[in-house]
Amino acid sequence: MATTKWVLDPTHSEVGFKVKHLMFTNVSGQFTKFEATATSDDENFDNATFDFSADVDSINTNNADRDGHLKSGDFFDAEKFPKLTFKSTTVAKAEEGEYVVTGDLTLHGETKPVTLAVEFGGIQKDPWGNIKAGFSVTGKINRKDFGLSWNAALETGGVMLGEEVKLALELQFVKQ
Repeated sequence: MATTKWVLDPTHSEVGFKVKHLMFTNVSGQFTKFEATATSDDENFDNATFDFSADVDSINTNNADRDGHLKSGDFFDAEKFPKLTFKSTTVAKAEEGEYVVTGDLTLHGETKPVTLAVEFGGIQKDPWGNIKAGFSVTGKINRKDFGLSWNAALETGGVMLGEEVKLALELQFVKQ
């Protein structure tokens, strides 16, 4: 069986997240600079490997002050830890078109295993003859597991930020 390499098309991909703010709403953000590769057995992703990285300095929550705080030592410490990475360790087919991908996420100098739900959208040829594969990825991590523990107590009780971070990625790969 032939091995196929796939490279992420960043112009047709998104890397987003959400975290609770004030215990009752979510604040959303994204990373705007990222790259990824996948290696598969031809166009079958049952035993694929995925490598992903994002530039922490590209974080964008549509608020410059908040973005600056997130890049600081209170959170990501972008100067000291400029990238976050994910390397898959297993890809298990859950059912047709759905996978469970486990891998090592390195964030803020900490590496922990995470499990992601991956929906395979299929393979399509674009108008320029490129073969593309699409994936929707969701998952959750606890930010404190990665040393992102800054928080503030609220006057009415509770804390400003939730510990759980919801991940949502739309990834489009180009067959090489």
